[in-house]
Amino acid sequence: GLTAIGLSGGVQGGFLRDMPINERRNFAIAVGLGLAYDHFGQNLFVGEDPEGNSIFRVLDGGVNYTRNQFGMAMVEVPIEFRWRTSTPTAYRFWRIYAGARIGYAYWYESSFSQPGNDVNQTKIPEFNPVRLAATLSFGYSTFNFFASYSINPFFKDAYTIDGEKVDLRALKLGLMFYIL
Repeated sequence: GLTAIGLSGGVQGGFLRDMPINERRNFAIAVGLGLAYDHFGQNLFVGEDPEGNSIFRVLDGGVNYTRNQFGMAMVEVPIEFRWRTSTPTAYRFWRIYAGARIGYAYWYESSFSQPGNDVNQTKIPEFNPVRLAATLSFGYSTFNFFASYSINPFFKDAYTIDGEKVDLRALKLGLMFYIL
């Protein structure tokens, strides 16, 4: 089956405008704009046949390859509901921020390498460039834990050559640093 292989990662940056919704200012809604780059190592080969139709194949142990990655760059609009223990004079506080990110992948590439063969796909009709994710961050002061889960799969109406539906989604876990 489809599995992650190697180290996947990414980086994101942006800003959020915090709009308090109560007098104490510890509840807020925030909206923003950001950029993100993600790359995923996995065992799903994405190629095309001589007629230009997409090929999706889960690579088993019998295929010798050195690299198989999928990468994308996105513009994102995050929306968050925020709760915190802050006061007007305290900049160290507990926080829990939950929300969603709506993104658009303006660039993507599937790359595969094996001895004597390199395949790079930048036109995959089944790829869904509209990215939706649920997010959660929580922690104290500057350092916070972060999680994001893809609500929609990367590919729509995509099937492997064995007839299996391709339901590739991302679960991201990491640290988030808040600069006040």
